[in-house]
Amino acid sequence: MARTYLVTGAASGIGRAAVARLRDRGHTVIGADLEGADITADLATAEGRTALVARATELSGGRLDAVVACAGIAAFDPLTIRVNHFGAVATLEGLRPLLAASAAPRAVVVSSVASIHPADEALVAAALSGDEDAAVTAAQAAVDRGEGRVIYGSSKQSVARWVRRTAATEDWAAAGIALNAVAPGTVVTPMTRPMIDDPQTRAVVDGAVPMPLNGHAAPEQVAPLLEWLTSAENTHVTGQVVFVDGGADAVLRGDRTW
Repeated sequence: MARTYLVTGAASGIGRAAVARLRDRGHTVIGADLEGADITADLATAEGRTALVARATELSGGRLDAVVACAGIAAFDPLTIRVNHFGAVATLEGLRPLLAASAAPRAVVVSSVASIHPADEALVAAALSGDEDAAVTAAQAAVDRGEGRVIYGSSKQSVARWVRRTAATEDWAAAGIALNAVAPGTVVTPMTRPMIDDPQTRAVVDGAVPMPLNGHAAPEQVAPLLEWLTSAENTHVTGQVVFVDGGADAVLRGDRTW
């Protein structure tokens, strides 16, 4: 049965692959991005988040069956926490009323295997408390002490933990809305291509994200998981962070999930 989706980060990478896969299967997909999509919105800003919800409400007629929050960046800059955590949370919370109008509502956000890397605890705590100003301050402090690299992983950890905290609540599970995250390993996208193409930085990437099963992934290899998690078939999977990482999580954490 055809469903209506909204996908952020729709113009490139995993978001673009998800849009293509869903449209190929006959679904209606509303794409959102900074440019080149049905909705133009900057999720780093309050104005952009409000515009996304307003335009999505208009284009969808007030009902969405699924939301796929793919928009994200990996800059050594506070902008990363604004987009990856606060932009994603605002997208999901803002569109929740549209999901509630569906008979089989589903939502998924793209986290990362970087979520299990060492994080900036102050940054994660500020994000989870919903204090964007404090989170930006913590991110800038990381940049100032030469540790801007931790912002990305911290943003992906915080949004994954937000999913874990939120999924089983009255507004989500009790309303019939499945809410999950996926955590890709190294995916070859315009964002990661410069690192992968350089032998030195590729060695660093592969050391941080070892992927013994089939190596780096293409965006099209992540899209099927997004499709299933947001399908009507997914009746009971919620609150999960599903790693699609070629085994990186298993290598890095072993059996410690138990």
